[in-house]
Amino acid sequence: MNYRALTFDTGGTVLDWHSGIAKAFALVGEKHGLQRDWHAVTNDYRRAAMKAIVGQLQPPFNMDDVHRTELDAVLAQHSLGMLTAQDRAQIHRAWHGLDAWPDFPDALTRLKRKYPVVSFTMLPLAMVVAVSRRNGYEWDAVISCEMIGAYKPEPQAYERTAQWLGLAPDEILMVACHNFDLNAARACGYHTAFVRRAQEWGPAGPPDPHPHPDCTLVVDDFHALAQRLGA
Repeated sequence: MNYRALTFDTGGTVLDWHSGIAKAFALVGEKHGLQRDWHAVTNDYRRAAMKAIVGQLQPPFNMDDVHRTELDAVLAQHSLGMLTAQDRAQIHRAWHGLDAWPDFPDALTRLKRKYPVVSFTMLPLAMVVAVSRRNGYEWDAVISCEMIGAYKPEPQAYERTAQWLGLAPDEILMVACHNFDLNAARACGYHTAFVRRAQEWGPAGPPDPHPHPDCTLVVDDFHALAQRLGA
């Protein structure tokens, strides 16, 4: 298949959010002498944030706002209300300091020689800029759902992205580790590549690890994706 662009989910497919946020919780907890299952706290936080943003249409907030609001809720849920405003700001800032998965930057460089590479994400633009600079990689473009006003898996997000790229949906390969994203992209005419991320949710493992059989490609990592695409 001669794809004319690759679009990438970014929050879990490119970025190791679990390790970064769990570490932020643990550092703040250690300062106060608190013991919790920080992996569980992190995953509850992620689930709440995703529930609050997925499928939103023209919301008056973005995912940075959701991360801040849902942080207060998850701290209350885990009896961590004693954490200060400074502690909460430290955890919230950790989203802008996440590390990419180790296999991504080199593979992105290879893929970029052959294809336009686009971050197509529910994350806010400011966060994508921050983490991209931190990890030393460059996109040809960043399309955040906050720009469109429609959050995945709403069809408008995929349709507008293809329109902005000047391409038919079937000329685009959507790359992600989440079936909900790939299924919605495929329903809008995209081709889809499932990249396994066994550690995305930490020791618990991802809640949806098995790729849908209709995916165009299924690979174990980004090196394999670059190889399959001849990059």
